[in-house]
Amino acid sequence: MPPKEDTKLILDHLDNWKRYAALNPAFAEAFAFLESPKATSLPAGRHSVSDDIYVNVVRGPGSGRDKGKFEAHRQYIDIQYTFEGTDELGWKPTAQCTTDGKGYDDENDAELFTDTPETWVLTPPGFFAIFFPEDGHAPLCGTGQLGKAVVKVPVV
Repeated sequence: MPPKEDTKLILDHLDNWKRYAALNPAFAEAFAFLESPKATSLPAGRHSVSDDIYVNVVRGPGSGRDKGKFEAHRQYIDIQYTFEGTDELGWKPTAQCTTDGKGYDDENDAELFTDTPETWVLTPPGFFAIFFPEDGHAPLCGTGQLGKAVVKVPVV
């Protein structure tokens, strides 16, 4: 088990986002966007929130655990907000992960892993998960129709 300071995953309801605002100067803006009707009405794809923050809106069927992509990011923190369906997210500290051999992709800010997540959490509508660079994560592993807004906040 990793030391406590390496464990960063946060899972909570959107109503409680202010508890985490001090963790990053851009969190207040990112969560204000998630509280707006725009967050759940945008079409699928990438959209700008501000100069430094963007959102990927995902609409479609979940992949299930067996087909989930296990990844981590270095330049951005993910705030993954579920607004439709129930997503299932895998998690494991990156310090315990094995890269897929391709290494970190700087252009896409992604590193893929061959591991299986050690923890799975459900995020029903109204809930969010925050993944820091230390958090390997497998998103969109729920089944059924999913709607998510994944806000990308720069690491500071």
